[in-house]
Amino acid sequence: METSGFITLFLIITNFLFSYRGFKDHSFFLKYNFEVEQLLVYKDYKRFFTSGFLHVGWMHLIFNMLALYLLSPTVEAYLGSAEYILIYVAGLLGGNLFSLLIHKHDSTYSSVGASGAVFSIIFSSIALFPGMRIGLFFLPISLPGWLFGLGYVIFSIYGIRSRSDNIGHDAHLGGGLTGMLVTILLHPSVLVNNFVTILIIAVPASVFIISIIKKPGALLIDNLYYKNNHNLTKEDKYNLRKRSKEEELDKVLEKIHKRGINSLSEKEKRVLQEYSK
Repeated sequence: METSGFITLFLIITNFLFSYRGFKDHSFFLKYNFEVEQLLVYKDYKRFFTSGFLHVGWMHLIFNMLALYLLSPTVEAYLGSAEYILIYVAGLLGGNLFSLLIHKHDSTYSSVGASGAVFSIIFSSIALFPGMRIGLFFLPISLPGWLFGLGYVIFSIYGIRSRSDNIGHDAHLGGGLTGMLVTILLHPSVLVNNFVTILIIAVPASVFIISIIKKPGALLIDNLYYKNNHNLTKEDKYNLRKRSKEEELDKVLEKIHKRGINSLSEKEKRVLQEYSK
């Protein structure tokens, strides 16, 4: 077996084994997933790493591993095993750290997946080979690496701000940028040779990150759902708020059932107290 493909194969097998255990054992899944409260309150920092080997289902797992399998060989062969695994792990941690920055005020937020690490490899390959073609799943087209990188940064920024789906755009963006940064640190010549490509991707991402650090309110925009709800009647809006509160209570009760009442955060205790009046 060639050394250049061994690490990728090892990562894919590890992801499948760890994720399968999570599919079969929900307590195992909850013990190792990324969850804001567990990280900030209980300092369970291993979750920054372990959550990257869990997935929510087979399709989630297969998509991530297929992307890793298709895009890794060139990067691993060029960088060598040690640098390749460093970029993978750095992207995994960088993606989760960026997620924590975005969701630090939402104690119940949780996520899993290798996407941050996978995107670190994708953006590393873009930094190294900006002219490479990157195909889109199930579509007979491919884009130059630099164009894919720019488009995905813009797509991720919109996804983070609109919060219109359940995709971890923050982990994708954080992982991708971390992968590109570590690649440049390891190989400074990349910055000189591909300066324009890196600048095109880095500028919008950097402006966005700086803006949300200085003005967290910039994270929110009017998505289609919000705009549509402007036309609702007072009764409709009341029912939506009521449904939202009921869903919030359901989450609290589910947490009590799984972990006990002592596991509740202060915010969750206030929710429970409000409904008990």
